[in-house]
Amino acid sequence: MSFPATRLRRLRRSDRLRSLVRETRLNLDDFIYPLFVGPRTEPNPDLPPFGRLAVEDLPAEAAELERLGVRAVMLFGIPDEKDAEGSGAWDDDGVIQRALRVLRETSRELVLTTDVCLCEYTSHGHCGPLDGDDVDNDVTLELLSRTAVSHVEAGADVVCPSDMMDGRVAAIRTALDDAGQAHIPIVSYAAKYASAFYGPFRDAVDSAPAFGDRRGYQMDPANVREALRECELDVQEGADALLVKPALPNLDVIRARSIEDGRQCCCYAEPMRPRRPCSTGSRPRSTPRATSAPRHWSR
Repeated sequence: MSFPATRLRRLRRSDRLRSLVRETRLNLDDFIYPLFVGPRTEPNPDLPPFGRLAVEDLPAEAAELERLGVRAVMLFGIPDEKDAEGSGAWDDDGVIQRALRVLRETSRELVLTTDVCLCEYTSHGHCGPLDGDDVDNDVTLELLSRTAVSHVEAGADVVCPSDMMDGRVAAIRTALDDAGQAHIPIVSYAAKYASAFYGPFRDAVDSAPAFGDRRGYQMDPANVREALRECELDVQEGADALLVKPALPNLDVIRARSIEDGRQCCCYAEPMRPRRPCSTGSRPRSTPRATSAPRHWSR
């Protein structure tokens, strides 16, 4: 039946009607708040919400987040010292392990998720031990597994590997199961693209590579089909949910993945520094707008 019998504007006549038929909704249940934990509390002048917090200051911050309605946080660690292996990542007395134990006692209702990667902990800033100038993929798998188990034993509800090593989900799933933690979900950074958008984050956690870049293991931004292969492999290895990063330029990947099956697809929205005026007086080029949104919840 067509116009005039069908008039789609009927359901747009008032805010109450529009709310009643709204297809996509976002509320605080759909978001995870990042917390950057370091040796001491320090402000971040460029991005004030993303300053570092000392472990002893976490309870007050977490209490305020709970008061505001935040239900989940993701912890990123900045250790006292770094080494070539990134051993602070799985240290029982490491910054994230101490943070988890404190929050588990003081904020029992918060969902505690953790970033599982070694870049914040290695002296060279890459996501695993090096073999020459390249990250040793298979050696890194064992260290990521140890890190994930240590996080869970300290109180993490969810672990989120973000390193982009081949086989990491299967290795972590096996390690968790062997440690009696088969109930712990893995949210995999399944499609993590190499991107200049990560600059503010790397400043926040002091994790920029000392040499080279991460294009040898993070994805080529031009590849969509490869991203879907990465997602499918992580599902086969035991990922419980998938994450695409950065979110805004890759909504096509999120959409394609979300309609493929019922598995939850998350997204990581990168923080942006305040825009500075262009020296030429011209407007910066904007990212093309997506034509569709993911069907499932996105974070």
